[in-house]
Amino acid sequence: MSDQTAPIRVENVGKQYRRMSANRPTTLVEAIARGFRGLRTKSYFWALQDVSFAVQRGQMLGVIGHNGAGKSTLLRLLGGVGQVDKGQVWVNGRIGALLDLGTGFHPELTGRENVYVAGIIGGLTRHALQERFDEIVAFAELESFIDSPLRTYSTGMQMRLAFSVAVHIEPEILLIDEVLAVGDIAFQQKCLDRIASFKQNGCTIVLVSHDVGMVEKLCDQALWLENGSVVALGPAALVTEQYVAAMKMKTKERTPQALPPQMTHSGTMLRLNENRFGSQEMQITAVHLQDANQIAVTELAAGEPLTVEIACQAAAGSAPPIVGVTVSTPDGTIVYDTSTETANLGWPESGGQSQIRLHLARLDLQPGQYFVDVGLYQIDWSYAYDYHWHVYSLLLTGSPGGKGVLNPPHTWEYLSGTGSL
Repeated sequence: MSDQTAPIRVENVGKQYRRMSANRPTTLVEAIARGFRGLRTKSYFWALQDVSFAVQRGQMLGVIGHNGAGKSTLLRLLGGVGQVDKGQVWVNGRIGALLDLGTGFHPELTGRENVYVAGIIGGLTRHALQERFDEIVAFAELESFIDSPLRTYSTGMQMRLAFSVAVHIEPEILLIDEVLAVGDIAFQQKCLDRIASFKQNGCTIVLVSHDVGMVEKLCDQALWLENGSVVALGPAALVTEQYVAAMKMKTKERTPQALPPQMTHSGTMLRLNENRFGSQEMQITAVHLQDANQIAVTELAAGEPLTVEIACQAAAGSAPPIVGVTVSTPDGTIVYDTSTETANLGWPESGGQSQIRLHLARLDLQPGQYFVDVGLYQIDWSYAYDYHWHVYSLLLTGSPGGKGVLNPPHTWEYLSGTGSL
């Protein structure tokens, strides 16, 4: 599916806000007494700058970054709350729930009345609400309190009711803003199960969260924002790993090495935080895919041997890294994964340039396009030094051996026409 048909598409979006003076009048009387001085805008700032991405049907995008990075601003723009100052936002589908939970609830109305108000605002008819009302209340676990005024509810009870209303609207697009901590662990798991069900049924989901573990677990892609700009956009596991590594470095008053785009031997441009991730304390300097004769290839017959040769640069005194190699399909499905975690390679303590090889005796996969992803990791897997994602392509040729991914050598044998097994 192309980006042009994606349910959510954002292109070069910018959002600007005014920054007012700290001593501005706070009441009309004060403003008149001061001659309306201090009401002018002091300056402007960009909450979002040149943000672009697309989310396909059935995909889940996690948005991460520290406070003030622009995450909630982005979510509000996707939900149609406010207008962009630059670029464009396309949202193609029914937004049944903008989960800024509790918005529109009235404290003097009962829980029952708030369910009907919020549900109708969300697009349900009164008849549909009547049919789903018992299920909404049961999901929120508020049967004993549903006819009490909302002002008597705890914050957690209000959040549970709002979430329950939101997920029973059955949206085509679901926007979630830091709400999955509501209730106890059992209720949180119930929320996660419902979100997973939406995703499986083709709902497009955007999740804003400070919990990078949750983003890594739930999301297909992750978007890392900092000061309103995109730092990284890619597979959730890679982007969250990069984010955690950067936060650790910031704590240690270190910053990742800035790298200009680099061309690989296969002709693909390496760009940091696009197809290259990691702290860059150690770097992969070259990768070669080779056939049985040690000749570099981008095409190989299925079932033939493959050698992955990796050259890397390490600083003197660095702890030996773990080297990982993954074979995956273009859509990210992993078909093979291995590492040097239990291998004794004898890394030199002097650092410098090193070269290792992975020999695969047979690559028994179905013919088609694959990628060989390579990475260097800290010895405890806490983050990547350097990871090259979907850079080194490999086309396997031959005759398909059936369905699935594996295509091992095989034969059929006819035993007899009579008897039993």
